[in-house]
Amino acid sequence: MKVKDDFNDTEKSKNIHIESSSIIEEIPRNEANCSIRSNNDLFKKIASALFYGSASMMIMFSNKIVLTKYNFASFQALAIGQISISIFLLELFCQFGLIKLSKFDTRTATNMFPLSIFYFGNIYFGLGGTKLINLPMFTVLRRFSILMTMYGEILLLKIKKPISIQLSVYMMIFGTIIAALNDISFNLVGYIYTMINNIFTAGNGILTKKKIDNKKLNEYDLMYYNSLLSLLPMVILSIITNEYEKINSYDRWFDSSFLFFFFLSCLMGLILNYSWMLCTKYNSPLTTAVIGCLKNILVTYFGMFIGGDYRFSNLNFIGLTISSISSIVYSYYTFIARKPKLPNETEKSSVLETCNR
Repeated sequence: MKVKDDFNDTEKSKNIHIESSSIIEEIPRNEANCSIRSNNDLFKKIASALFYGSASMMIMFSNKIVLTKYNFASFQALAIGQISISIFLLELFCQFGLIKLSKFDTRTATNMFPLSIFYFGNIYFGLGGTKLINLPMFTVLRRFSILMTMYGEILLLKIKKPISIQLSVYMMIFGTIIAALNDISFNLVGYIYTMINNIFTAGNGILTKKKIDNKKLNEYDLMYYNSLLSLLPMVILSIITNEYEKINSYDRWFDSSFLFFFFLSCLMGLILNYSWMLCTKYNSPLTTAVIGCLKNILVTYFGMFIGGDYRFSNLNFIGLTISSISSIVYSYYTFIARKPKLPNETEKSSVLETCNR
């Protein structure tokens, strides 16, 4: 009997030793998996941010050239062009199997309606502000959307940014105020349009983040429903404001250079929306908003020479520079200082749990 007990104890010890060895061997493998996932996540964050920044910069230049350099009278017609081409290309890509679109559903459309309102306002007031004020001042005023987004994340998504990021946002607003108080070519209507645009941008980013996180709709579905639900109101508004007369009386419809930038602007509408949704998906609404302002560093200074409607002043330039430097500081804390770290030796017991979340 004693011999049998000793044998059982020996077997139990072997089993425990084997299980312990398996766990110890599995920890490095899970650490490696976590490392790969962290690197992939970081790449997606940076790549989507760069894609969005480039697309946003290109559409701002093309919009400004169309609306100011070529003095195209109807920014609403340009908005309709951007929305229409987005719907057409999404349908075309779906027919060729390049993307997948969910079948149109009235319940989904009703659920998407609040987001489409923000999408509509974002396009309408964004293009209106672009036409009425110069690019440097437009980009400066757009930085108020970052502050709105940050507080929106706190209230709706329960996300609070570290104090270093909050301070960089406040410094951007400080530079914005200095630049705005010294704007020689002040345009009240343009300022109002841009500030309303900021509200719609903040709301659009936060609601899009919630829709993407729900996993019920993909990025293409969001773009499709937003465009589809925004097209009819935009057309109705254009009829009410008699935009047809402005379009019909425009005398450069046969100018090849104008047509190039007009269709480029329409095409970039779809590309911008896709890049913006990717950036919002892999980052946060606040990060997307600040990336939009970070690329405005280039837009701000190059914009002084595009459109021909910017008037230089020393204090205005100083304000622009303070806001731009603050954007760089924010980007540092977002993408470098907060890079995901591997679990240390004291955290090995939670490696499996972390990877499986």
